[in-house]
Parts: sequence; structure tokens; C-alpha cells
Amino acid sequence: MAKSSADDVELRRACESAIEDPKQKIILSLRVAKSHGILGKSSKLGRQMAKPRVLALSTLTKGQTTTAFLRVLKYSTGGVLEPAKLYKLRHLSKVEVLTNDPSGCTFTLGFDNLRSQSVAPPQWSMRNIDDRNRLLLCILTICKDVLGRLPKVVGIDVVEMALWAKENRAPVSTQNNVQDGGPVASAMIERESKVNVEKDLVSQAEEEDMEALLGTYVIGVGEAEEFSDRLKRELQALEAANVHAILESEPLINEVLYGLEAATNCVEDMDEWLGTFNVKLRHMREDIASIETRNNSLQMQSVNNKSLIEELDKLLERLRVPSEYATCLTGGSFDEDRMLQNVEACEWLTSALRGLDVPNIDPTYASMRAVKEKRAELEKLKSTFVRRASEFLRNYFASLVDFMISDKSYFSQRGQLKRPDHADLRYKCRTYARLLQHLKSLDKNCLGPLRKAYCSSLNLLLRREAREFANELRASTKASRNPTVWLEGSTGSGQNVNATDTSTVSDAYAKMLTIFIPLLVDESSFFAHFMCFEVPTLVPPGGIVNGNKAGYDDDDDLGIMDIDDNDGKNSDELAALNESLQDLLDGIQEDFYAVVDWAYKIDPLRCISMHGITERYLSGQKADAAGFVRLLLGDLESRISMQFSRFVDEACHQIERNERNVRQMGVLSYIPRFATLATRMEQYIQGQSRDLVDQAYTKFVSVMFATLEKISQTDPKYADIFLFENYAAFQNSLYDLANIVPTLAKFYHQASEAYEQACTRHISMIIYFQFERLFQFARRIEDLMFTVAPEEIPFQLGLSKMDLRKMLKSSLSGIDKSINAMYKKLQKNLTSEELLPSLWDKCKKEFLDKYESFAQLVAKIYPNETIISVAEIKEQLASS
Repeated sequence: MAKSSADDVELRRACESAIEDPKQKIILSLRVAKSHGILGKSSKLGRQMAKPRVLALSTLTKGQTTTAFLRVLKYSTGGVLEPAKLYKLRHLSKVEVLTNDPSGCTFTLGFDNLRSQSVAPPQWSMRNIDDRNRLLLCILTICKDVLGRLPKVVGIDVVEMALWAKENRAPVSTQNNVQDGGPVASAMIERESKVNVEKDLVSQAEEEDMEALLGTYVIGVGEAEEFSDRLKRELQALEAANVHAILESEPLINEVLYGLEAATNCVEDMDEWLGTFNVKLRHMREDIASIETRNNSLQMQSVNNKSLIEELDKLLERLRVPSEYATCLTGGSFDEDRMLQNVEACEWLTSALRGLDVPNIDPTYASMRAVKEKRAELEKLKSTFVRRASEFLRNYFASLVDFMISDKSYFSQRGQLKRPDHADLRYKCRTYARLLQHLKSLDKNCLGPLRKAYCSSLNLLLRREAREFANELRASTKASRNPTVWLEGSTGSGQNVNATDTSTVSDAYAKMLTIFIPLLVDESSFFAHFMCFEVPTLVPPGGIVNGNKAGYDDDDDLGIMDIDDNDGKNSDELAALNESLQDLLDGIQEDFYAVVDWAYKIDPLRCISMHGITERYLSGQKADAAGFVRLLLGDLESRISMQFSRFVDEACHQIERNERNVRQMGVLSYIPRFATLATRMEQYIQGQSRDLVDQAYTKFVSVMFATLEKISQTDPKYADIFLFENYAAFQNSLYDLANIVPTLAKFYHQASEAYEQACTRHISMIIYFQFERLFQFARRIEDLMFTVAPEEIPFQLGLSKMDLRKMLKSSLSGIDKSINAMYKKLQKNLTSEELLPSLWDKCKKEFLDKYESFAQLVAKIYPNETIISVAEIKEQLASS
């Protein structure tokens, strides 16, 4: 026998190297041939397509847990083993030895966790039966020890395996290191060396029973084939004995056959009787079927007649007009106590008309003359009721408003401001809200005249309330007029521009908005709800409007939006609603305009605070007010802006009048007055009025600076003095405001730059006037340096060393007197004495810089000439 690959130590080491996991221990490794068959069919091509592989059994122990693996390794191109497949033995469900292989060396292993069970499992072919038995015996032993169960074994006898295990005491080589195999591997190898397979595959009791069973037979030899032949011979003898017993029972069989023949005769007689009875019964069935047919026809006719009577009764009931509803619809009263009956009659009429429309009624019924006549009668009832109800409601709205207008206690009176209260009016109107809803369902066209009548009547009431409230508001507000001439130049600098407190004016305007804007929003919302406009609800119940709780009830929570805000939905309804709101509230804006104009006449600057108040209301109304209320607030804002722009234009004209006056000297009067005006304007800013004020600042300052430039051109000799004095005054008066107002800060920096430029021009003029020859000589040298080398300049005409000495003698002899003369000239035409120290410091610095440049130029061109040093000039300037 050839040496088994199970004893190949080199093969085992190659497997361990391929696994590269020192924790896993190789229990058994064998060389096999791998082939594939067709699922459900035997294959003889497997040997032709076989591939060499190595099967290795390994274990991995972690603590008390042991995991067993079946590894498939293949040969690489270099003949080195590398892993190909890995199976866990706990998923092994079947071991099958193929019967189509005469050698018995081919088997398959079935695993229950394979992804595709439709693919035939691979077939493994061993070199000989011994290798096959070694591998399968090792697999079964590991399954029983580690997993505690055995897989299904097909195609091999377990007893045969046990007998083979006894004959082959050493199937696995134990030459490998036992101490390296771990506890599981050591125990496995120990069992295999003792070859106690029968204990693993068959229990002791089963083994004893099998020996006792085999002991009852005297086989003579231990061959299984002889035992099988003996069993076949005994089976044949047993079958022969059974046939003999059957032949001995012939008399009994004859008696049974006689009894069967008698029973057959009785059955034939019975069949004749049943045939006779069947004919009679067939005739009876035909008679009964005829009777049932006539009975069913009569029964169906009876059921149909009953159903028809019921349907006609129902139709007559639908066509009947109850006398109480007919009376109410044609001539009933519309008093409050009768409104429940009127609403019930409307509901019945609506349902009756709807019930006569297809598909609520069968199309066959709809074409009946009785149904058509009844529909015409109901239409006549509808038109009569709609006409009567519309006429009543128009008169009712007019009478309600006339009653309120005739009672003076509803309006503001002398010495008493009255807040409009429409709670009672809405309560009385709400009594007929359901009636309006039913009128809309009966005839939608009847709502147009009703809406116009309601708007016309309520418009008179709202305008009367607004006019009386505005008149009394103006009469009860005490405020002195503030001067409108803030920046006039001809009024003299001693004019008192300290304005009085006019906060009551803007408070009065705020009160007007606080009272009437929520009222108009409530009226718009109530109107939309009351007059059954199908528009979205925008104001939540009990919503907040500009910090004030909405004054309407939970049932009147409908706010209106512009058409463009609703993405085109219900556009027709929204257009009709906004048109009706125009009729409802038109004309009331004139009283708001009157309050704005009155406030402007008292104090134009109050337009700033009124603009902020209006903007706050406008921003609060963007999502919850009627469209007309937003238009009203927008018009008010435009009116206030227009009035304030008028004030700004008049103030700019006052500034521009200064340039027409005779020669101006010193600080113009509108410079300090503008600071006072700006301070007052800042006090009036509220909310979003900052932009309005900043625009006014921009226009004021632009005109002021342009006027300054124009006035300065009338006398160029003193233009710079005039400019820097006014720009300095502008900076001094607006210093505090410029720190907090960005717009004024921008103009402050602009004035600062203009001031610096004017100072520089004036100081340069004074310096050149006093030291003209000195700096003209320096300028000639600088001009020549662009074309002549520095060493050749002393030989030019007028620039010789002698000319330098003469110029220095005439210009710098008595330098202290020249500096004093420069100071007196700077002081001579200056009207703002507080500017003199800073100007003199600028003048000394400018002169020192220019002389230092001259000294450097002389040192470069005339290196051997001596002039007064810069330090000496600095001492002279410091002592002056």
C-alpha cells in the first residue's frame, strides 16, 4: 500500500504556512481531486475535469469554545499551497458517498449555509478507500465531540466504518508536536491512536445487541456476502410456504364465491326496481319544476310591484312640499325670533333642489314630467324667497346705520373722545349670517347687491366716526407751533430756535391709528366672513395686531390678503372682496390726511415720528390686514414723506438764500442751527424712520457745503479763511452726533478733509508771502535738477554762490521779525480766535518742513556754504 498523505508531515507544514494563523491547529490534511457533477444526475466527466486540491481539518480554541473548520487549499502556479475555500463544520448537514463511483472513493459534503442550493456541491475523490475512511471518520469524530451531533450519512454503512477502524489502529500519524496542538488536538490524536471508534459511532449497548443478534445465526464464516446469500435463501423458503398455505384454503374460497354470486343476483333485481322508480321520479321532477317556474314568476312579479310602490312612495315624499316650509318661504317674517324657521326652510329647499339633480336622483326619474314640474315649483319658491330676503336685508342694514348715526352718543363730542364700538352692530348682523350663507347656496348672484348695500351703509358710519374723532382729537390737543424757519440766514444769529415740546401731536396721530387701524381690520375681516367670501384665513383666532389683541370674535377670524399673495387661488373671490372693501372704507383716508396736515403745521419735524409710527403699523399689517388697510397705511406714509420733503426743500431754500447776501464773513448762521435741527430730528426718530432722516441729512449737508463753496468764491482773497472757519464750526457742532449717527459721521469726515485742505492752502500762502525769495530760489534749483547736474547749478545765471548769499541775507536776516509778521498776518482776518493756536502750530510745522527741505538742497548744491541751521529755526519758532 502506498503511503497515505495523512502521514505526510511536509504537507501538514505547508498547510499551516498557507493558513498563516498560529492559533488554528491542523488536525488532518489529505490530497484530493475536486470535480463537479450535474445536480440530480450522475456524472462520469468528473474524473476528466478533476483538479488537485488539499483538504485540511483545523480547530480554533477561544476559552471554553472550540470551532472546527474544513479548509480547501489549492496549488498556485509556483506549486505553493494557498487558501481557496473555508467551511465551518457546524454548518455540515450531510455526508454522501456517491454510488456511481465503483471505487467508493468519491463523496460530497453538504452545508446548510451555502447561498445557492441549486448548484451541485463539489465532488471529492480520494486516492483510496483508506484515505476516504480516515477523512470521514475524523469529520464525524469532530462533529460528535465539538458540536455534539452527527451529520446525515448517506451511501456508507456506519458498522462498516467501525469494523474498518478496528482493523486500522493508526490512521493518522502522531509524529507532529502534541504539545503544540492544544487540548482539543491532543485529545483528538489520543482518541485516534487508541482507535475507539465504535464508542464514538455505536454505543456499548448497541454493540452488545448487534453481537447478540449476530450470535443467533450460524454463519460459519465472517464474510458479509455469505450472510446476504443465506438471507436470500431463507426469504425464498418463506415465500414458498405462504403459497402452499393459500392453496390449502380452496374450499373456503369456493364458499366465498357462491355467496358473491347470490349477492350479484340480488343487486341486479334491485337495479331493475331502481330503474322503474327513476322514471317515475323524473316525471315528478318535471312537474315540480314547471310548478316552481310559474311560482317564481308570480313571486318575482309580487316583489317588483312592492319595490315599485316603495320607490314611488319615496319619490312622492321627495316631491312633497311641507306646508310650513312653503308658508315660510313665500310670506314668512324675517324677525329674529323667526330666523330658526327661515333657516330650516332654506336647508330643506337646498336639499330638495339638490335631491332632484343627477346623480342624486336616477336619470330616468329626472326626465319624468312630475319631477320637472316639481323642480319648476321649487325654483319659483327659491326666487321668491331670495327676492324677499334680499330686500329685507338691504333695508335692515340701512336702518341699523341710520339709527346709530342719529344717536350722537355713538360719536366723539366736545371734550370727550369716543372709541367706536361696533359690537352691537355685529351682534345684530350675525343673527342673519346663516341666512346669508343659505342665500349664497341658493343664488350666488344675489350677494352682489347685498354687499354693495352693506358697504354703502357702513361706509357712512365709519366716515362719520373718523371725522368726529379726528376733529375732537385736534381740538383737544394743546401744542404750540414750532418755527418752520430753522436755517434762514437773514434772521440773525440771535434767533431762538429752541422748539417747544410737541409730542402731543405725534401722540394724537398714534392714538388715531391705534383706534381706527384695528377697527378697520376687524371690519374688513368681519365683512369677508359675514358676506361669505371664500378666501383663506390669515389671522388666527385672538391674534395680536401691532401689539394689541384683535378686537373681533373667534368666528370673525378671517384676514384678507392681496391677490398676488395667494398663488392664483380664489383670485376671483379676492378681486371681488378687495373691490367691496374699497366701497366699504373709501373716503376715510381724508380724515387721516387732515390729522397729518395738522401735525405738520404745528411741528414739521413731527413727520419723523409719525413716519416711524406708520411704518410700524404697516409692517405689522403685512400678513394679517385687509388689502385696503395696507393701501391706507401706505398712502399715509407717502403723505408724511411728502410733507417732510416739503419741509426739507424749504430749509434748503433758506440755506441757499445766504449766497445772495452781501459779502459773508465768519461762521454762517445755518451751521450751528443745523446742529440744533439734527439734534431735534434724532429725538423724533422712531422705528423705521432712520432712512427718512438720513436722506434729509444728505440733502441738508450737500446744500450747505455747496453754498459754502459758492459764497467763498465771491472773495477769493479770504476764501480759505471763510471755508476752514465754517468747516471747523461744522465739526465742533456735530462732534457728539457724528459719533452715533453714521450718515453724519460721513459728512463730518468730509468737512474734516475740506478743513485740512483750506488750512494748508492758507498757511502756504502766508509762508510764501513772507519768504517768497527764499522758496523761489529753492524752486528754481529743483526745476534745474531735472536737466542740469547738481555740481553745475552754482554756475547758472542767478544761482551762483553770491546770489545765494544775497538771498539768504535779505530773507533770513531778522528771522524773528519775519516769524512775528507771519503770526500777525495769520491772526489779522481770523474771526474765530479759538482756531488761532492750532493754525499757528500747523504754520510753524509747515514752515519748518519747507526750510528743512531747503537746507538739504543747499547742502547738496552748495556744500561749502553756511546757512542758518534747522535747529536754530526750530528754536526761533518755539520762542515765538
